[in-house]
Amino acid sequence: MVHYGITVEGAHDSVTAGQRMTVGKKIVITMIIVILVGAAGIGWYARQMLQPVSPSEKPVRVVIPSGTGSSAIAQKLEASGIIRNAEMFTFYLKYKGQGDKLQAGEYEFTPGMTLEVIIDVLNKGLTVKEQGIKLTVPEGYTVKQIAEKVNQQFGTNVLLFMETAQQKKDFTAQSFSYIPNNLQLNSRLEGYLFPDTYEWKKDIKIEDMLDQMMLELDKKLAALPEGWQESLKARGQSFHQMMTIASLIEREVVLDEERPMVASVIYNRLQKSMPLQIDATIQYLLDKPKDRLFEKDLQIESPYNTYLHTGLPPGPIASPSLASIKAAIYPTDSKYLFYVTKKDGSKGHLFAETYEQHQQNIAASKKNQ
Repeated sequence: MVHYGITVEGAHDSVTAGQRMTVGKKIVITMIIVILVGAAGIGWYARQMLQPVSPSEKPVRVVIPSGTGSSAIAQKLEASGIIRNAEMFTFYLKYKGQGDKLQAGEYEFTPGMTLEVIIDVLNKGLTVKEQGIKLTVPEGYTVKQIAEKVNQQFGTNVLLFMETAQQKKDFTAQSFSYIPNNLQLNSRLEGYLFPDTYEWKKDIKIEDMLDQMMLELDKKLAALPEGWQESLKARGQSFHQMMTIASLIEREVVLDEERPMVASVIYNRLQKSMPLQIDATIQYLLDKPKDRLFEKDLQIESPYNTYLHTGLPPGPIASPSLASIKAAIYPTDSKYLFYVTKKDGSKGHLFAETYEQHQQNIAASKKNQ
């Protein structure tokens, strides 16, 4: 009887120990799960806090006094609605090794700018200029035309401006990274120098002019509605192709409300492998624009000639406005394949789905001359 009792007691102790081990394992597993979930949550939160704030076209000025540390700068940026979280921005600066390079001054930021662009602006000290020379780059200008305009107002050499645009490789603007390494490009930065009014000191370097014009493009893109990159991906389209189409729209259209419609014509013709036959691509090949193109002009051999070659030209043919960029991203949903300029002075167009309708529009347009 004693032996039997001892056996039962031993079995009882064994079960208790096993239960304790099982409970211990459960506690350890639970703790691991809690830690993993917590880490995932922290990672998600960090990623969210490092995303750009909601875009806006209204610029915000931020004054950084001399001697201000990176943490205080981050607090000012958060208070001004330029970044989401000052602490995460400060951590990001340390991670990138950038915190000791930020410069004091008065800055103008656009909500929606990426952290990389914000840091680049602060590192380069791209402050609001107190007093300088203003340069207005009109929409639809080419690199050559911009070089000539800069020469008039800053006295810089036209050829040096164009050579710098063609050869310099260490621009910091994000948009510069989208330009493909294509030897067929007539001018590498064509289309990427955003048309706007700039104010610079007389002694500004050419490379800084170019970089700031591309940084302005970065700012404008940051103010676009969220998801515009997904629109390009859905079409299987690169950023460079979008900018090329935007430049075609810029040189073909005057009325903003028609830009998305002309964009749809371009996309529809591309989808059908039809030549674009855009006169502006021929004008781009000429030393001086013509009021009227002749048949010999349409036969100029060049990858930019959209009468001889299907598809898009190698790159943009001018600097597009924000309206043309938006049209290239968000074209009208139509079946239009043709358009012709009205001859009534309105600078508008008549659109058609078929060649027969197009011929009728041409005839109707001529009656209004």
